Amino acid sequence: NTVFSEPPVDNTYAELPAEMFVPGADDGQAEELVRPSTTYWHDVWQRFRRDPLAIFGLAVILLMALAAIILPMVSPYSYDGMDLTHMNQGPSLAHPCGTDQMGRDLFIRILYGARISLTIGVVAALINFFIGVIYGGLSGYIGGRTDMVMMRIVDILTSLPSLLYTVLIMLLFGSDMGSVILALCFTSWIGTARVVRSEVMRLKHSEYVLAARLAGANTRQLLVSHLLPNAMGPIIVSTAFLIPNAIFSESFLSFLGIGIKAPMASWGTLANDAIPMMLSQPHQMFFPVLGICITMFSFNFIGDGLRDALDPRLKK
Repeated sequence: NTVFSEPPVDNTYAELPAEMFVPGADDGQAEELVRPSTTYWHDVWQRFRRDPLAIFGLAVILLMALAAIILPMVSPYSYDGMDLTHMNQGPSLAHPCGTDQMGRDLFIRILYGARISLTIGVVAALINFFIGVIYGGLSGYIGGRTDMVMMRIVDILTSLPSLLYTVLIMLLFGSDMGSVILALCFTSWIGTARVVRSEVMRLKHSEYVLAARLAGANTRQLLVSHLLPNAMGPIIVSTAFLIPNAIFSESFLSFLGIGIKAPMASWGTLANDAIPMMLSQPHQMFFPVLGICITMFSFNFIGDGLRDALDPRLKK
């Protein structure tokens, strides 16, 4: 006869108190162990603030913007006020950056140039951002023959010499801030459009996009609510690098004499005015060029920090 034995009894939990099995007994402890809920942009800011160079660049840009707005308003000097009795003076307490050949205070003119350069850089970057996002988003989402035609237009615009159409725009509309911004926005959006197109083409076959399409979402809703928010990381990084490019392009055009005209004090204009005095009064060239360099480095630090912060693979 086969003898059946009872399985051994597991007494592992026999000595544990019954209170541990009461629902809700450890809710307080469980809440303490759960990681606090954060949003995507909160995580981005936490990663961005851990980059010392990015924070340094952001602080420099903010201080420069505040100084460019406030100090010219409270200074006794104006950007175009001439004083022929104080021409070509070196740096002093009265004039921290010296004066130019017209006796104008270089410190105020450099701050006024920062106002012009930062305004042109930010406005041009925002315009390029919107044009690039709309153009690249439609091209990548529609695809097919439409995408081919739109990308061939981009190739044609890329092949045009930038200095040629810039000079034509200046001749037609004059040398002011509006003309410079128009010239900088003519083809600068192409890089952003290519980035947006590639991201949209990569994401448009994702499961959540197919689910939204089955739920009845139209093209605008898919782009605005689903595709572009998930592609915003590379787009923001591309836009951040557009600002220093626009500032440098504006300074280069003004240095050549086809950008902002005197008496307006762009950094490129100040460098152009300092050419005749470069050997005898080198400070007139040094301070505007220093402003350009500091601004370029700061925005590049910010762009590098955003690129690292917006990369989901670096999330900890």
